[in-house]
Amino acid sequence: MNPIKVGVIGCGNISSIYLENARRFDSFEIVAVADIQEARAKQQAEKYNVKRVLSVEELLTDADVELVLNLTIPSVHAEIAKKALEAGKHVYGEKPLTATLEQGREVLQLAQEKGLFVGNAPDTFLGGAHQTARHIIDSGEIGTPVSATAFMMNHGHEHWHPDPAFYYEVGAGPMFDMGPYYLTALVNMIGPAKRVTASTGVAQKTRIISSQPKAGEKIEVKTPTQINGIIDFENGAIASIITSFDTWHHRLPFIEVYGTKGSLSVPDPNHFGGDVHLRAEGESEWRVVPSRFEHEDNSRGIGLADMATAIQEGRPIRPSGELAFHVLEMMHGFHYASEQGTHYELTSSCEQPDVFHMLKTQDR
Repeated sequence: MNPIKVGVIGCGNISSIYLENARRFDSFEIVAVADIQEARAKQQAEKYNVKRVLSVEELLTDADVELVLNLTIPSVHAEIAKKALEAGKHVYGEKPLTATLEQGREVLQLAQEKGLFVGNAPDTFLGGAHQTARHIIDSGEIGTPVSATAFMMNHGHEHWHPDPAFYYEVGAGPMFDMGPYYLTALVNMIGPAKRVTASTGVAQKTRIISSQPKAGEKIEVKTPTQINGIIDFENGAIASIITSFDTWHHRLPFIEVYGTKGSLSVPDPNHFGGDVHLRAEGESEWRVVPSRFEHEDNSRGIGLADMATAIQEGRPIRPSGELAFHVLEMMHGFHYASEQGTHYELTSSCEQPDVFHMLKTQDR
């Protein structure tokens, strides 16, 4: 089959790994780039040998582009996605799907009306480590999942990021910044959720930037920086999740899943690889489970490759828009539940993504 022709909108930092990794996949080809800063688009096109640099509007209407890779900032994800769909193009975006739930519903509804595909990052759950964890659960090695924990805890971005203020705006914070990786990983392993609740807080109302070039500037914190949540899954499992920009140090795992026959410890869901540890009932020690699956390095773009193949084959996308919306609703649900002092009943669900067990070359 001919590769799906992709146009990139947004040539910021994240675009580099997509453009670099594009040569690894046969199912799509990047044929054009665009950015509101034309110089940035030209720089990326030259660096990664992309032949055409277009304006955003030119790319959206270009007949050669079949799929738009939306790497813009979250506040305009919905705007670009809807314009691309209106132009008859499939859309794959960076996380989150959109800034608001209403925008997310509009994007998915428009895609359905147009008969087009929507896919969305993160795609790290397709990596070798996380597919190994999924395989262990599916094979029954830890029995039926009963509960899980997930921890993303640090002290924020003002100590290292060159422009950290965004992370403390409404619609950001630790949950919207990193939650998609953790929640997507949990849905991949356990399945969709039915309700959430949480308590949230702000430890510091202002923060002082210590990184260059804005050292000394003040940041007004406008969103919760500590979110302690609970997830009830449709299959009966219960998870605890903490996302925090208020923690200096901790010794907690990234993700663990506890079943009726054992426990599973899963590496950082922001990465594709890492050691998966298993300890079954009756075992005295944790043991590393070697991965037999591909894509343990930085394979960002594999979700786009899966989407392109899905379009060609007419099958569901693993990193689907429905999965991304379900995760988006969970994140908003945590904040709503804390504000209202209640549980938030999810209105969405999604299919648990199909397994992606691509064996390593030596195991084929």
